[in-house]
Amino acid sequence: MSKKVKIGNIYIGGGEKIAIQSMATTRPSDVINSVKAAKELEKAGCEILRFSVLDEKDAKAFSELKKEIKIPLVADIHFDYRLAISAIEAGADKIRINPGNVGGEQNVIKVAEALKRSGVPVRVGSNTGSIEKNFLNKYGKNEISLGESALKNVAILEKHGVNNIVVSVKASYVPLTIKAYEYIAKKTDYPLHLGVTEAGGEYNGVIKNSAAMGALLSKGIGDTIRVSLSADPVREVVAAKAILSALEIIDEGVKVIACPTCGRCEWDCMAFASEVENYVKNEKKPLKIAVMGCVVNGPGEAADADLGIAGAKDDCVIFNKGKIVKRVKKEDVRKVFFEEIDKCIR
Repeated sequence: MSKKVKIGNIYIGGGEKIAIQSMATTRPSDVINSVKAAKELEKAGCEILRFSVLDEKDAKAFSELKKEIKIPLVADIHFDYRLAISAIEAGADKIRINPGNVGGEQNVIKVAEALKRSGVPVRVGSNTGSIEKNFLNKYGKNEISLGESALKNVAILEKHGVNNIVVSVKASYVPLTIKAYEYIAKKTDYPLHLGVTEAGGEYNGVIKNSAAMGALLSKGIGDTIRVSLSADPVREVVAAKAILSALEIIDEGVKVIACPTCGRCEWDCMAFASEVENYVKNEKKPLKIAVMGCVVNGPGEAADADLGIAGAKDDCVIFNKGKIVKRVKKEDVRKVFFEEIDKCIR
């Protein structure tokens, strides 16, 4: 089990729940839009939010952001160690740096001193674009070079008394991501931040992240996740929640299962399933709803659903825990079934 690290008002590692992260597309210094974006992400279920810090104005803006945003905020900094110190002083709950690109050991020492004074944790690591050259030359681009490059950054901070660390080893394709996290999980007990870097647009990105995170989380590897997508950050959070729900790591919100349909289906099951998913997407109560193509196997296959519907030629049946409780004409299906959903939720 990994050690526990406190980030703002939450903990990761040490058996705590898997925390969902995302990254804002706004600059921290754009306070109005950053606060708006953060609140939308928090509403969607984001638990840790990262901002890129490009200058002193961005770093100092954390003091303003913290007045309006409840979830922990992370300052992502490269090249200028002074920005890390400024962000810490302004109230950032965590920083992300690469000790190798902040200008030498003396600068790392200054950041380390600020981290120790404040108790703020730091994320370090590597990805396929930032592997240390000596490891790349020795091992090639694989899980060993990725892992050892990350551990070198960890060792630099440990040397200067920093032990409040989160580690990541991100690759841009799934097999290497899995191997790298498996490798480093054996080498350190610091919490691991899971992610597939440069995963792509929403469709392909969700598939890649689901494959990698499913493989790792099912083995107990990973303490916090970011589903990186070239899409609205809210979609990252939605995808992360869906992954954790599919793995039954979290039991929150309504799960909709739906039949893939076949020639027996005589109603628009697919479209109705989409309507149901959209209707319940913001609900928090744990509930399982089934939308099935036909009555031949619908109630039976979905016997564990709290509420379900299955189509027939002239009407649909509504069932609870596999037991048919109501028959409804097709023209009344939407109204009646959504009323049943409301009864279950309220």
